[in-house]
Amino acid sequence: MIKNCVKRKLIITTFALLIFLFTLFFPTNKKEITNVTITYSEKTPSYIYPLNKDQLVIRSSIKIDSKDILKKAQEILEILTIGSDKAATLPSLFFPVIPKNTKIKALDIQDETIKINFSQEFYNTTAEMDEKMIESIVYSLTEIEGISKVMIFVEDKLLEQTPVSKKNLPPLLTRNIGINKVYDLTSLKNVSKTTAYYILKEEDMAYYVPVTLLNNSTQSKVEIVIERLKTKPNIKANLMSYLSASTELANYEILEEEVFLSFAPLLYEGIDDENLLEEVKYAITLSLQDTLNVTKVSFETK
Repeated sequence: MIKNCVKRKLIITTFALLIFLFTLFFPTNKKEITNVTITYSEKTPSYIYPLNKDQLVIRSSIKIDSKDILKKAQEILEILTIGSDKAATLPSLFFPVIPKNTKIKALDIQDETIKINFSQEFYNTTAEMDEKMIESIVYSLTEIEGISKVMIFVEDKLLEQTPVSKKNLPPLLTRNIGINKVYDLTSLKNVSKTTAYYILKEEDMAYYVPVTLLNNSTQSKVEIVIERLKTKPNIKANLMSYLSASTELANYEILEEEVFLSFAPLLYEGIDDENLLEEVKYAITLSLQDTLNVTKVSFETK
């Protein structure tokens, strides 16, 4: 009898354990999530900004093996130099922009500022290319975590103007210089500068093209970026954005390092493809990171 009692208790215990495990892995009361915030954080340092065939500075992914900041910078600059062995690693659609035979005489970094001393061959560029060369260098190097500012020297002399077109340059170069700039100005006062990232597809490859607009808009920079991504850019290229023209920005908040966005109608209204939705969010994130110098962009959906 004792044996049967023990056997019965063992069966009951085993059955109770099975019920517990079943409810643990297959809960019957599902809680509906009604409010989700998706956050996009700081970019990873695996991108470079060469030229495409339309002479636009574009964003392309690369593989850099070294974890050392200066070695990463050295390799990126070599990839961007015409005729170098490293330049051959660029996809066939893209082209280096630093003049052939340009040497890097010295590299140094302090307080997130990298100082580059180029040889005199750096001057062997054209009026059409010299500003794009500066944009390419600055945007490529500031993709590296730990670099936010660039100082360019040629033969130990600080570069104060673009080499040929003679446009004035600040001593500390940041992404605030803009890229693939488009001007829509009625006045030189109260100039607003915003950068939007568009998608360009060619030869079965898709990549981002950042375009900086300078205008006199009185809208906030967040509003300008969203409006720009809803329309085709005023530039000679088949650039596109998947952000719907019907999308409205309901609310936003700008903090020191982060932007919160809320859309109405919902950001993904009319977008059935999850990958396409991610492309839209990523383009907005890249655009606001450059425009507002923030590290995070959060999307609130209901």
